Amino acid sequence: MKIGFIGLGNMGAPMAANLAKAGHEVTGFDTADVSVDGVTRAGTAAEAAAGREVVITMLPNGKILRAVADEILPAMDAGAVFLDCSTVDVESARAVAEQADKAGLLALDAPVSGGTGGAVAGTLTFMVGGSDDAFAKAKPLFDIMGQKAVHCGPSGNGQAAKICNNMILGVTMIATCEAFALADKLGLDRQAMFDVVSTSSGYSWTMNAYCPAPGVGPQSPADNGYKPGFAADLMLKDLRLSQLAAAAVDADTPMGQAAAALYEQFVEKEDGAGRDFSAMLPRFEKRGRG
Repeated sequence: MKIGFIGLGNMGAPMAANLAKAGHEVTGFDTADVSVDGVTRAGTAAEAAAGREVVITMLPNGKILRAVADEILPAMDAGAVFLDCSTVDVESARAVAEQADKAGLLALDAPVSGGTGGAVAGTLTFMVGGSDDAFAKAKPLFDIMGQKAVHCGPSGNGQAAKICNNMILGVTMIATCEAFALADKLGLDRQAMFDVVSTSSGYSWTMNAYCPAPGVGPQSPADNGYKPGFAADLMLKDLRLSQLAAAAVDADTPMGQAAAALYEQFVEKEDGAGRDFSAMLPRFEKRGRG
């Protein structure tokens, strides 16, 4: 396929490289001066989108997505697929999908899970909103860039699935870190704590696959000085998106709200910026109940 790829950052660059490596003709654009193996550099976003069968975007937020959509949608050929892999607010995802539909394009919102490691390895999970036809056309590309793509329903539902998943992730990581800090103060060995919880009703992904305690469980960012696999800054972004969505549909999410407030405190007023989201554990270790 002829593919345009706009947004060649930490996630977009390896995704575009994997598509090129698989034999697709990829033209890329980014506001930063970056080069990606196998990807031809375009001078503008519109140039990267013109004449392409699929145009993929990986952008920081909904405001930028809307601006890029205004630029590229008029340049795209009717019937082409506009595939946005950014994590943005549901309202922006649905607005640009409607805009693409009016331009005769097929739109998909397909945020990802798996981080930069998954982008490099081609093992991302895509949560996809949009039509059946658009999903079918993009499926071969999902198979290259990831290991799983779940069609979640109409436009915006990919973003809805991502923020609901990550709200659970943020809440459970906080609970896992709180529990380890409590276990420490109760004199319970961390390995014993892990051995019990990982095989009991407290089992969770944050405990079993991404344990925030160094030297316990499988390798995780905790074993690398909490250098980010998934940065606390990005968790804060996703939790804020979850609360924006909750407010829009009048959903009561007290745990999500509390998690957003804690990560905001951690990232913006403490030392969480640039650290992994599991670095909540050393945060709780240093704190008392007051």
